[in-house]
This record gives sequence, structure tokens and C-alpha cells, in this order.
Amino acid sequence: MSKVFITGIAGFLGSHLADRLISLGYDVSGCDTLLGGYADNVPAKAMFFQTDCCDLDGMTDIMSGSDIVFHAACTAYEGLSVFSPSLITLNTVQASVSTMTAAIRNNVKRFIYCSSMARYGSHKTQDFTEDLICNPIDPYGISKYSTEMILKNLAYIHDVELVIAVPHNIIGVRQKYNDPYRNVVSIMINLMLQSRGPIIYGDGLQVRCFSSINDDVNCLAQMIADPKLNGLIINIGPDENPITILDLYKLIATKIDAPPPTFYPDRPQEVKHATCSANLARKMLGYKTQHNLSDTLDEMIDWIKIRGVLPFEYHLPVEINSKLTPKTWSKRLF
Repeated sequence: MSKVFITGIAGFLGSHLADRLISLGYDVSGCDTLLGGYADNVPAKAMFFQTDCCDLDGMTDIMSGSDIVFHAACTAYEGLSVFSPSLITLNTVQASVSTMTAAIRNNVKRFIYCSSMARYGSHKTQDFTEDLICNPIDPYGISKYSTEMILKNLAYIHDVELVIAVPHNIIGVRQKYNDPYRNVVSIMINLMLQSRGPIIYGDGLQVRCFSSINDDVNCLAQMIADPKLNGLIINIGPDENPITILDLYKLIATKIDAPPPTFYPDRPQEVKHATCSANLARKMLGYKTQHNLSDTLDEMIDWIKIRGVLPFEYHLPVEINSKLTPKTWSKRLF
């Protein structure tokens, strides 16, 4: 069975993927800086290295012998990237190029890159398909899309198979919930379990489709070996049952008794309506939504209760403080 290396293995997505691949018989190892994940997320049967993806020589060493690389690590902070562009682009573009370079050095057969729906940006259509012309509107989205182009170039030159996954709005247990900069569902639950009202930006009418990690990880696992997927870009996540952030709060409020939300101004460059078409994933990967949002929220609430609510950790610097910087970050209001 192939040896698979996963970057971001202590993170939400990477740890669930590691679990699934181990259950399928793969030999799994991976790295993480623990910046966006928890050490106890790493499966016991996976070999773990606390290595930064930007460390080219270090990545080359720990990736030795790997057949497949799944690159899930990233400082995936769309909103923060407007105010910490140096940090976010370093850990998106440079980290990805370094990881791909280490993979090429090790003669890796296939590289699966975890991109983001931020690549699409803002469009009149609300149902983003993979052939849509990308129009990213923030440094994070721009860096994810530009990274795709660099990886395509390197894969072509050095004869590496490349699959680009576009996971979006995937939620579930193990998601970092004391991070004030991302993961709206986990942030709301952590606040509300502390009997605090959640924070909502703008009018709360931003539209998203949330899905359980349990519906998506099988699709991602198939990308490891299916030869038909080489060269494809595939959205991973749902396109049914859209919900506003305000209605998301109302649904959580039926499960947790907490004060009402506090509203703050819109964050700059936030896409208002964003859903991705799942048609290609249905066709190529047999994608199907099987876990509903309410049940997934129950699982997350129970997991956070067991693990323990946590104070929010401002673990990343805000590089630009201006009148546009959200007060929730500059004044540490979470």
C-alpha cells in the first residue's frame, strides 16, 4: 500500500483525512506547526513531525519515501489576510511551493493540493463551478489561486500528477474553536457555551453552505489513487441547503442558551453569497450529503463540552492596524 504524507495533519481536515487513509490501510505520516490545529488531533498510528512547510530541507527529509502528498496545511484566514497579508501569503504560496519542491525531490507520484473557494472571489452567479473564471478579492484568495498556477507549472515540468481539491465550509469536531480569526461555527459555539453572545459581522445575511467532514473526507481520500482525477479541479462540499450566518446563529441558539449576538461592521472584501457546485464531485466521486447541519452542530457542541471551552487565543499578529481593521481583533473582543 502507498505511503501518504499529509501536511497540516494536526488540523481539522488533515487529521480526519489521516484517520480515513489509515483505516484504508495506507502508511500515513505528516507534519504540522500546531498553529491552526491541536496535537491531540493527530492519529496515534500516524508518524508526526512538527515541521514548518516553509523549511525546504526539513520537508525533504521527512517526506522521504512518500508516494503521495496531500497538502492541507495553510494559514487559511481569508478575512485576516486583508490585514496580515505578509503572514498569510508566506504560509500559503511559499509553504506550498516548498512542499511541492520537496515532493519533486522525493520523486512523489501524485500531489493533491487543498485550495479554497476563495479562489472564485465575487461573482453575479452564486453557484461557483470549477470552470468559472476566478476573481479572488482578498490576499488569501489571490494567493491560493496563484499557488495553483505555480503548482500546475511545476507538475507539468517535473511530471508529477496533480489534483486540486476545493473544500469549502466543511465543519465538524477537531476544528480549532478558540481561534478568533476563522471558523465561524466553532467560534459561535465556544462563545455561546461560555454564556456569551456571538459576534456577527454586517447584517448576518452572508450565505454559505456548511457540510459535515464525514460527507467530504471520502471524496478527498479517493483523490489519492484514482487515475481519472489527475489534472482536475474539484469542489468538495455541498451546494444544497444554503443558510445565512444569522440563521446559523438562530439554529445554534435552539441548542445553547446564550445572550443575543452583537453586530459589528462588515469585514472588508468578504464575499456576500458563496456556494460551490457539487455536480463534478457527484459525477467523479459519488459525493452525497448524508449528514445534516443540525446533527453536525450537536456533535461539535458535545465535543467542545468534553474537551472544554477555551478563551480565545490571539496567536497571529495583525500586521495592519487601521480604521478598517475589525475592532473584534484590534481590541481583542472575543
